[in-house]
Amino acid sequence: MTKAEALEKAREVDKDLVLVNEKAQPPIVKIIDLAKYKYQEQQREAKNRKTAKSQDLKEVRFSPFMGEGDLVARLNKVKKFLEKGDKVRLSLMFKGRAITKKEFGYEIFDRVISETSEIATVEVEPKMLGKKLMAQLMPSKK
Repeated sequence: MTKAEALEKAREVDKDLVLVNEKAQPPIVKIIDLAKYKYQEQQREAKNRKTAKSQDLKEVRFSPFMGEGDLVARLNKVKKFLEKGDKVRLSLMFKGRAITKKEFGYEIFDRVISETSEIATVEVEPKMLGKKLMAQLMPSKK
């Protein structure tokens, strides 16, 4: 029906003519009370916010000269966070003279990245920020 006919019908029942989808051909409109329509939209948006999954950022700290058992435990923690759908920041702090052996930190990060390559992608490549080596992993899409 034409726009004029739709407006006439809406006036007859004392309601508003609300455009629902303007991209459709012809555009889709509803005869409804505008306040009620706005309230329904507000409720729908609130429901979507509640059900949206928030992605947390978890941090796992390493040290340049850590034992094999500690490394495996932290690696398992990283995998658990990634499987849960969280982003993981890897950080490694160099203390004292350890800063002269940066390659040990990069080796640890290379190992973590290679062992989590099936379930994660590198979002931020390993880089030095002062005395701290940082990288960030994000879960890969399934």
